[in-house]
Amino acid sequence: MYEQRQCILIADDEERILRALKDLLGAKGFHVLTAGDGRIALELCDQYREQIDLVLLDVMMPELDGFTVLREIRGQNPGLPVIMLTARGEEYDQLQGFQSGADDYIPKPFSTDLLLARMMAVLRRTGREKRDVIQAGEILMIPEQRKVEASGQSLELTRREFDLLYCFLCNQGRILSREQLLNTVWGYNYEGDERTVDTHVKNLRSKLHGCGGYIQTIYRVGYRFEVHP
Repeated sequence: MYEQRQCILIADDEERILRALKDLLGAKGFHVLTAGDGRIALELCDQYREQIDLVLLDVMMPELDGFTVLREIRGQNPGLPVIMLTARGEEYDQLQGFQSGADDYIPKPFSTDLLLARMMAVLRRTGREKRDVIQAGEILMIPEQRKVEASGQSLELTRREFDLLYCFLCNQGRILSREQLLNTVWGYNYEGDERTVDTHVKNLRSKLHGCGGYIQTIYRVGYRFEVHP
């Protein structure tokens, strides 16, 4: 059985972004803490200083802006990785972020694929990356190598199918709405409709051999991945 224990703090005053990122990272198996302003972000950093592995920090926030929060974090916990998120993309802001000690800087809007790739790069660079094998029933996944086996047979999955299965495996027993799956696999700025989720689930089930039944349809809500006893 697999459980991802990396903890991410997201600090952003935009409720839509905060909710979408929480859904995305939670579905990817991370433990997620959220803060709607800079002061709460610092309180959480102090309260969970031994648990937090990475901070996603918005620049423009009430109470304390991101640069102020970053300087405080660097004074209290200099080894904690921080990625700055901002709608402002001017070179001056990026330089200020790096000079304040940011590990990376991502202007909004950004794709979820880019965010996750940059997060994993920072976690890897700072020695906080976790490499795991996920096993559920007859399904075996090695995320780092993007390899999947079902009932002992290697599977050829598309990128979306792999990410969808990864999302299910990290959330075994939880009901995931179609909106959560869209936010996680396709990104919060995806403009398609929820039927695309159903199509990909159908295709994924057909490729899982006898394990397709692990993905249960929850009427009018979404899906749940659960290994039958």
